[in-house]
Parts: sequence; C-alpha cells; structure tokens
Amino acid sequence: MNHRSGAPVIAARELRKNFGAFTAVDGISFLVHRGECFGLLGPNGAGKTSTIRMLYGYSPISGGELELFGLSLAGHLRAIKGKIGVCQQEDTLDPDLNVLENLLVFARYFDLPRHQAQTRAAELLKFFALDGRAKAGIPELSGGMRRRLTLARALLNAPELLILDEPTTGLDPQARHQVWERLEELKSRGLTIVLTSHYLEEAHRLCDRLIILDHGRILEAGAPAGLIRRHVGREVIEVAAPSPEMRALLRERGADFDDLGARLVVYNQRDDALFLQLVREHCREGACTLRPATLEDVFLRLTGRELRE
Repeated sequence: MNHRSGAPVIAARELRKNFGAFTAVDGISFLVHRGECFGLLGPNGAGKTSTIRMLYGYSPISGGELELFGLSLAGHLRAIKGKIGVCQQEDTLDPDLNVLENLLVFARYFDLPRHQAQTRAAELLKFFALDGRAKAGIPELSGGMRRRLTLARALLNAPELLILDEPTTGLDPQARHQVWERLEELKSRGLTIVLTSHYLEEAHRLCDRLIILDHGRILEAGAPAGLIRRHVGREVIEVAAPSPEMRALLRERGADFDDLGARLVVYNQRDDALFLQLVREHCREGACTLRPATLEDVFLRLTGRELRE
C-alpha cells in the first residue's frame, strides 16, 4: 500500500504544548498518511499523551499548526471529531450499564439512529469476540474484555482515524495479542491508526512508521526496521561480567557498544561476522548472548536507561 498517496490525515507543524512555564511538546512536526499505523514512543514525560490529546481536541494547542483531514483543528473541531475514534488510557466505561448499553448510549453522541446503532454495536461485539457478553455488567469483565469493549466503542461512528493511547497497558500477554490481532485486521481494511505505547514489541508489530520523543522533541523518525538498522544493526551481543581484556578488544576494534558496568551491549552495525566470532571466542563460557537487534535497543540508545517518574 502506498501510504503517501493523497493528502495526509494528520499534518502537525511546529506543534507546541505548554503547561504554565513547562513545555510538554516543543515544536514537533510530522505527517500521518491514510491507511498507515503511526506510533509515538518515548519514556514517561516525553510528551506522547500531550500530543495525542491535542490531536483529538481534548487539549488546546499552545502553538504551531494542526490539521486533520485537511481541516484546521481550531476551526473545524466538530466536523473532525465526527471522523475520529479515541481509546484513552483510562477505563471510562460506565459500570452502571451493561456491555451493549455502553455502546448504545455512546452512539447518541454521534446522533446515530437507534437501529443503526444496534446493528453497528452487534457487529463490533462480534468482531471483538464479545457478542456472548452483551448483557454482562462491566465489573464482570476481565481487563482484556474491557479493553476490547473500549475499542469497540471507539469504532461505533465508523471513524476514518483511530487514536489509541496505550491500548494494551496492564493486559496479560494473551489479551494483548488478541487486541493486536484485531488492530491488524482493522489496519488491513485501510483504517488509519495513531498509537502511543510503552510496549516496543507492539510498536514494531503494528506501526508502519513512528517517532521517538523525549523532553517534548522528536529524537528520531522512520520505519521500525529502518531505525533498527540505522542505530543498532542486525545483531546484538550482550556480555556479562566483562573482563578488562574484553573492553580493550572492543576499543581496539572500534566497536560500537554501551558499557553498563556489569554488562556490555555490543552492536553489530557493520554486519561484521568475523568480529562477532572474535567477541564470542573472548567471552567466558556462557557469558555472552547473541540475539537479533530490536526496537527496544534503539529506544534505550536514544532515550537512555535511567528510570523516569
């Protein structure tokens, strides 16, 4: 699919968000093309959620320009909201309503006729494997079921753009994979998706392109596979309890590596098979691990390894 054909679904230019003297989003620019899944990654406080909330009009922009579907957000908010679906981080389902009622009541915000709302709700409950729980109360649902119901609700108005803020946070692996499969199917139908995530595997699996944010600015942008090749290479060797001789070897060879004290992470950006063999031979037995490079390696190289609050 050619994601760059036609006008972009989202065009952000020098987008800024300030909270008093604090700058959460510091002049970022990006495009989201029709039919692609676009990701925003970054550590806590990087500006991901602030950016997402500006996209759907929840939080007003402090500066720059923001257009969706070729329309200025400032002047066409109501028309734009009719074309988007939003799945927020928080669980905002109504615990006093059952599963089906949560969808039918929400449909009123879009002035959907009752018959159309019921048909659409039934289709979505089946799509998300919740059709057998239509009369169940929200407290009866597992975390994965509640998340799938929230996604179903975001799709009630048949949006052209689906915005997901941490769509699988807190879910167990089985539930997470169920959500991924549904999102992949929606993407195959041509739905444009924007998501934030702390799960790097999720971003790699779902996103055609992404940006990595930190301190409100874009550090990198591109396709996941391209970012891995650019910053890490094909493979990574992790060396546990490295010896002084190992460090000296890496420096002598001009290796690209991170020294974490008790562990070295060596990146094979030159695709040098001989070098990798030499490193393995100089490791004590069992002290080296050779593995494929991942998006997580890129993320940690760009944003650091310290904990963020």
